[in-house]
This record gives sequence, C-alpha cells and structure tokens, in this order.
Amino acid sequence: MLLYTTRFGTLRIENDDIIRFPEGLLGLRDCQTWVLLADAENDTLGWLQSTLRPDIALAVVSPRCFVPTYQLRLPRSELAPLQLGEVTQAQVLAIVGKNDHAITLNLKAPLVINLAARTGRQVIASGDLPIQYELQATTAGLKKTA
Repeated sequence: MLLYTTRFGTLRIENDDIIRFPEGLLGLRDCQTWVLLADAENDTLGWLQSTLRPDIALAVVSPRCFVPTYQLRLPRSELAPLQLGEVTQAQVLAIVGKNDHAITLNLKAPLVINLAARTGRQVIASGDLPIQYELQATTAGLKKTA
C-alpha cells in the first residue's frame, strides 16, 4: 500500500509494517496505526509515522543510547495487553522533543512495542522520571535539526 506523508513523501509499506497502538498515544488517541521508519542520516534516530495523519511523525530513540542507566519500571499489568512472552522482547522507545534550551527525551511516558505481534502502547513509568530529559550539547547521535 502507498502511504503519503508530509515529512517523507510517499512510502510503500506492507500490512506487516504497521504497528497498532489500540489505545493511541497521549494527545493522539485517534492515531492507532503507525509505521516505524529508520532515519536515513542518523542510525540512533527513528520515526514513528502515523498512517492516519500524514502530518504526524514522531522522532523516537532507544532511551538507553542516551541514558545508559535508564530503567523502565511499571506494573506487569501495564504490559499485559502487549502479550509479551518475555519482558526482554519489548522494544522501548522515548519520544524526542525540543524545548527552548535543548533536545529532550520523554522518559516518563515511553512507548513499549511488541515487534513480533506488531502492537504497542504508551505507558507511564513508575518513579521520578522526567517528561523532558534534556540532552547535553555534547551528547553524540542527535542533531538539533531532528
């Protein structure tokens, strides 16, 4: 199928490429189907492109690439809808943002994806994690144009 996007142009995707978020994402409840794309210029960066809204693509990264001590803690019931055989099968991604000072990662509400089942959900982590964790200017991997 062809998917038109405002950021990437027209993409050819297969049904197997689609990741379903049955509950949507915070602030985007109506967007329940997405495609995870690799960034052509930055191998640490990915894009979660909505299949419903061509204008919505979220920059995402593995939080451990930038915060090696990052640990996602949440009740197992939060992961139950993903039907993971093992917790280690989960792909955890942080949404990249930007404030007036720096590029940020949302460590409090990451995305958890079961890649085998092509399902995901946004969860709220237990503990005191920041919604806008500011990356230092010396942190390699992300460009301010992301």
